[in-house]
Amino acid sequence: MLNITVDLVQSLIKEQFPEWSILEIKPVKNGGHDNRTFHLGENMSVRLPSAEGYVSQVEKEHKWLPVLSKHLSLPISKPLAKGKPNKDYPYPWSIYKWVEGETVTHENIVDMNQFAKDLGKFLAELQSIDTSEGPLGGLHNYYRGCPLTEFKFNEWTLSAIDTLGNLVDRKKCLKIWNRAISTEWMKEPVWIHGDVAPGNLLVTNGRLSAVIDFGVMAVGDPAADLAMAWTFFDEKSRDIFLNSIGLDKDTEDRARGWALWKALTTCVWDSKESEAVKQAKKVIDILTNE
Repeated sequence: MLNITVDLVQSLIKEQFPEWSILEIKPVKNGGHDNRTFHLGENMSVRLPSAEGYVSQVEKEHKWLPVLSKHLSLPISKPLAKGKPNKDYPYPWSIYKWVEGETVTHENIVDMNQFAKDLGKFLAELQSIDTSEGPLGGLHNYYRGCPLTEFKFNEWTLSAIDTLGNLVDRKKCLKIWNRAISTEWMKEPVWIHGDVAPGNLLVTNGRLSAVIDFGVMAVGDPAADLAMAWTFFDEKSRDIFLNSIGLDKDTEDRARGWALWKALTTCVWDSKESEAVKQAKKVIDILTNE
């Protein structure tokens, strides 16, 4: 990972966008892993890929976000300018319009059921947009939108179940996973966000107000975008969320697979009893006790 600092960002802005060089630059709280994000004045942000594997996200967002935004009822990230590599920083980078709102938590939502309905509506809108020439899921977005039988998902999941042993209900986990990999998306590809998670959802006055960070967007199977049903919502709001999107049971079962894969591998790869592991264990309990 590169050491991306305020000083580096200041030098890039001064060199390539001198008209903005007087603006204050400061790190964004929870500034991200794939990209490092900084405030640029009051109304803009700067995002820099933290490693080569994330560079493709820059061009993809600049090309497709303006197209998608025309068809969505909520604000999404808006690229304003694209920076170039230089001697101090080896990758292209971006300047975006700052999107107002708080990162969603269980505490700052006024009505969880309404939030579930609003998010489901947004994803249904996204899935309805024409996908002509859109990027198919693959290595560039960690295979979101692809079948769970691709890449190493099956290998990792089965290995995680074995490693965790009696810490999980092996029989139920295998039933969920085998069901998830037994079907495929047989319709035309649809647009997916690729990382529908609290960190990329903003609320204002307790309601969903914007969706950000489309770096792993693609066209393909929308199942991965539904995994938040089990990682964030309670039983009632989960049903509202899924019903608002209106996809078939097979897709919901593949979404369970995505949620289970992520939870199981988090428990294995993060050996400490971190908040992420605690949340992953909760997700596994929800999935295996439905």
